[in-house]
Amino acid sequence: MKKNIISMAAAMAVLSACGPGVPQLGKSSLDEVIGAMTLEEKAHLVVGTGMAGFSGDSAVIGATKKLVPGAAGTTYPIERLGIPAVVLADGPAGLRIDPKREGDSATYYCTHFPIGTLLASTWDQELVESVGRSIGNEVLEYGADVLLAPALNIHRNPLCGRNFEYYSEDPLVSGKIAAAYVRGVQSNGVGTSIKHFAVNNQETNRMATDAHVSPRALREIYLKGFEIAVKESAPWTVMSSYNYLNGVYTSENKELQTTMLRDEWGFKGMVMTDWFGGKDAVAQMVAGNDMLQPGLPKQYEAIVKGVQDGALDEAILNQNVKRILEMILQTPHFKGYKYSNKPDLKAHAAVTRQSATEGMVLLKNDNGALPLAADVKNVALFGCTSYDFIAGGTGSGNVNRAYTVSLLDGLKNAGYVVDEALKNSYEAYLKTEKERLSKDKKEWFMPDTRPAEMAVSAQVIREQAAKADVALVTLGRTSGEFLDRMVADFNLTKEEQSMLKAVSDAFHAAGKKVVVVLNIGGVIETASWKSVPDAILCAWQAGQEGGNSVADVLSGKASPSGKLTMTFPVKFEDAASSANFPIDMRVSTDLVNKGGKKNDVKDVDYTNYEEDIYVGYRYFDTFGKQVSYPFGYGLSYTTFAYDKAAVKSDNGVYTVSVEVKNTGKVAGKEVVQLYVSAPDAADANKPEKELKAFAKTKELKPGEATVVTLKVNAADLASYDEAASAWVVTPGNYKFLVGASSRDIKATLEAEVAAATQKTNNILKLQEPMSLLKR
Repeated sequence: MKKNIISMAAAMAVLSACGPGVPQLGKSSLDEVIGAMTLEEKAHLVVGTGMAGFSGDSAVIGATKKLVPGAAGTTYPIERLGIPAVVLADGPAGLRIDPKREGDSATYYCTHFPIGTLLASTWDQELVESVGRSIGNEVLEYGADVLLAPALNIHRNPLCGRNFEYYSEDPLVSGKIAAAYVRGVQSNGVGTSIKHFAVNNQETNRMATDAHVSPRALREIYLKGFEIAVKESAPWTVMSSYNYLNGVYTSENKELQTTMLRDEWGFKGMVMTDWFGGKDAVAQMVAGNDMLQPGLPKQYEAIVKGVQDGALDEAILNQNVKRILEMILQTPHFKGYKYSNKPDLKAHAAVTRQSATEGMVLLKNDNGALPLAADVKNVALFGCTSYDFIAGGTGSGNVNRAYTVSLLDGLKNAGYVVDEALKNSYEAYLKTEKERLSKDKKEWFMPDTRPAEMAVSAQVIREQAAKADVALVTLGRTSGEFLDRMVADFNLTKEEQSMLKAVSDAFHAAGKKVVVVLNIGGVIETASWKSVPDAILCAWQAGQEGGNSVADVLSGKASPSGKLTMTFPVKFEDAASSANFPIDMRVSTDLVNKGGKKNDVKDVDYTNYEEDIYVGYRYFDTFGKQVSYPFGYGLSYTTFAYDKAAVKSDNGVYTVSVEVKNTGKVAGKEVVQLYVSAPDAADANKPEKELKAFAKTKELKPGEATVVTLKVNAADLASYDEAASAWVVTPGNYKFLVGASSRDIKATLEAEVAAATQKTNNILKLQEPMSLLKR
């Protein structure tokens, strides 16, 4: 009965407001439009349209779903006030919409670009911006308005299921790469939604887990990348994360969504939830989480009731509505853009192919195994993933593309000959295994189980070693939403270890080389086997042109210039966060979907970030831990010399310059990294060094040199002092370390830095003390 009364009241209000002089969005002031809106219209606008199957407004869902089929959601249209529905669509590696439509013979494929870990591994902000421009063009031409990307949470632990979407263990890299991506996408007049704000570093029980993080670690590690992206690229929207943070859902946390994001950082845009995020709609409104997606009737009812009974100040609701309207005013849908549904997919395929080569990381290259010699033509291709190449991760980070170029296809396109008998064996095995695994299909969005590695007989391997010029072994891993990776997925399987050893033994006995290609989304164990092959290329997951991109690098058409944005530990247990991470836990979707706590299970219902600021290289380098490959590491087909390093100080800005010269025989690019060590690091519990700036050179010809200039503001040298609620720069002599990786420092410079303090709000505090790792 109550619902009927609300509906009748809404209908009467709308009828009375319809008529000449009704304010129109874009023609009248926002205050006038909001003043003309009924309470029910405001509640609809902040809640979204809902999704089929989740009891949303079926009439509105039916209409908005036709705008761009397969998009993640839309805003609620209010036609009488000139407010259209605008389209929100996934995702980080490219636009995710339905490729086919009922009663329509046309196709609507999108380009699958490289995953986040690969894009970040380019260390090239201009390149990432160009990729963003291509993605944004597809958003525009397929009729979407806001891309739900990029994702820039920190790689806290190697097993996080969504690390493939994220950029780095370092907040500077994460923030700078995200900002470049946002600038590129938004140059098309469409928006982005940087996510997941904040501390979404595990998928296990992601809608109910409580991340316990110190204010210092939050500000120095987990929020810094978001701050950089907000200040340097002005994203249209921010997406709040699913998890609790220090006892409060992030979407219901006013200190996070308003005090920090808006008051301290100056964010002017709109905040939306992740899909089905949070529990208390009124608390979300009060927090400054403007839009709730995809929208549920109970949220609409709670907001209307909240205003009526005084639990929600309508002025707060009006502010949230205003920010949504400000976003809508910028959109192509509002501006009446006539999208073509025909972006230049061929041109974008060329962009993804070229960009992918620059993020591939050459981990090992003994005796010039790569690029493949000119006389290498016949390739023995081992590993299931060689024939079933992985373009990217699963879930909202996936892209419905027209094709995926496998490594097999890429090699053939590059003129190499692959043994047909070996190929046929693998393809037959994969067909059988996929049919078997399809009977145990995972739930929607979850990553499927990949086939186990095929056993290859010693006889077959010997035959291949006799007739092939080189062996390529591909090792693959995939991951996605809802599930974190398992330790067994981090390590090589017995079958993979056995195959790699057998192939290497046979080919080395025949005087031939073995190259491993890693088709992975995140870190895996390499220390136990990296001595076996001659070369290792971390190709990541390079999108739909992946096989061609890998072949471009293997053949020498492109020289690898990627460097790791995360540390490869010797063992999983070496990561400081491994003591507080849901290792090999599989939490039922029943628990996940309820979004509420059931038990007080460590690392499931709550996770203590006891490693504090010591994430990634900050931990490994400070505590002297051996690693397999350090942060910032990557080889090239050429070599570089660093010379004439210098630092200048000018009114609180420190400018470091260094000459980089190509001393090898082929053209290539180098990534220059600038780390800083504080004078009181050991005494004040600071990392041994921290990345403060980076740049990638242009392509340098053999013998060519260029001067790289890097700037650091004095404020960027501050550490967060929780007792003072302030960023504090300790005065003294700082070391500026110019490096090719965190453990390959080419020059050490020194400069005096003056004291400085910047006060902040005393917010986001721990509810209970934790035992934090200290230097």
